[in-house]
Amino acid sequence: MKLLKCEKTEKSMYELEIGVEKEVFEAAIEKVYRKQVKNINIAGFRKGKAPRAIIEKMYGKGVFYEDAINDIIPTVYTDAIKEADIKDIVAQPEFDIVSVEGENGLVLSAKIYVKPEVEIKDYAGIAVEKVVEPVTDEEIEREINTVRERNSREIEVTDRAAEMGDTAVIDYEGFVDGVAFEGGKGEKHSLKLGSGAFIPGFEEQVAGHAIGEEFDVNVTFPTEYHAAELAGKAAVFKTKIHAINKVELPELDDDFAKDVSEFDTFAEYKADLTAKIEKRHDAKAESALEEKLMDALIEKLVAEIPEPMFVNETENFIRDYDNNLRMSGLDLNTYFKYTGLTLEKLREEFRPRAEKQVKARLALEKIAELENLVASEEDIEGEYERIAKAYNVTLEQVKESIDSSAIAEDMKVKKAVDFVKEKAAITVVEAKAEADKAEA
Repeated sequence: MKLLKCEKTEKSMYELEIGVEKEVFEAAIEKVYRKQVKNINIAGFRKGKAPRAIIEKMYGKGVFYEDAINDIIPTVYTDAIKEADIKDIVAQPEFDIVSVEGENGLVLSAKIYVKPEVEIKDYAGIAVEKVVEPVTDEEIEREINTVRERNSREIEVTDRAAEMGDTAVIDYEGFVDGVAFEGGKGEKHSLKLGSGAFIPGFEEQVAGHAIGEEFDVNVTFPTEYHAAELAGKAAVFKTKIHAINKVELPELDDDFAKDVSEFDTFAEYKADLTAKIEKRHDAKAESALEEKLMDALIEKLVAEIPEPMFVNETENFIRDYDNNLRMSGLDLNTYFKYTGLTLEKLREEFRPRAEKQVKARLALEKIAELENLVASEEDIEGEYERIAKAYNVTLEQVKESIDSSAIAEDMKVKKAVDFVKEKAAITVVEAKAEADKAEA
């Protein structure tokens, strides 16, 4: 391999010309020929026995060039990068063929994209508001009621008629113009009144009837009903109630607290729930604060960022999205089928987030450099342990799959985030006050 040219044509791109000696290129071609000849049929020769010269005469001299070049590129590229001392490469190189004849044998050109030169100033002391949502009595009550409903039980009602909110066990059969229709019949079906599971108006007409009663429910199918033959039609459902059940909620007392938590009194349980909601609100506010700080850093960033960095990050988002879908039993193709989206549309959606991610990371890496922020061995080990716990794998498995240098880089970025937050001029604002200020 000969490095014929190394030129930095842009701030973040090098153009190389790499020569591959004739004998090296010839050896690569011969290797490809021997690998592929077994699958080539040429009249007059047994399968796999056709001479290379005959194949090249029939299909062209360059018939094996592409595969030979692809075989050569990894080694040639690695040697060229090492000789040119190019670091911080951010994308796969773009190769092209300059020539395949001449004193250098094969000559390749390569475009190499590297991290851009970055400038950032005034990143300490950024003025930003942390908007915290207050904990309301309604929110506490809503969460308690969710737990209360989860611990409820159904009891049979025999001394009154069905009410909205009850579950009625019914037989029903529907008729349109006096004729029963397909799918309109059910026996001992449990219907929660008020759930909206049946045609509008049906559940309200079941309410008021007692066990053993037989009655008609008169409804009209919606005009947009999924069965076109029933859409907009008036129907009568012959209905009978077999049983009525209601939900009984537990009393909000000390016994309830003991059943649903580690606390002995309802007051302690409620105080703990309030503290958890406050913590959740603060975490949400902290996340929004970091977003504001990242936006501010991006505004201060000066860099000519190569396009492949944005493209690669967009593809990372798509891969992560696909992985999440697969964990839910779907994949991208199925998702596209159901949503009508395309891969290009998804790329368009992720592109702004990808650009923001790339810019924020470059800004934080530069701040870490300027402030001499480094990851200690203790930091790296702690991050390994966090990842192992998060993914429920062993520490050894994490260390085998993630290089410590990558962990160190991520930790430096986290330290830069902490530095920017620590130095920021943060004003804590209650969400209601923020709303009032916006109205003013």
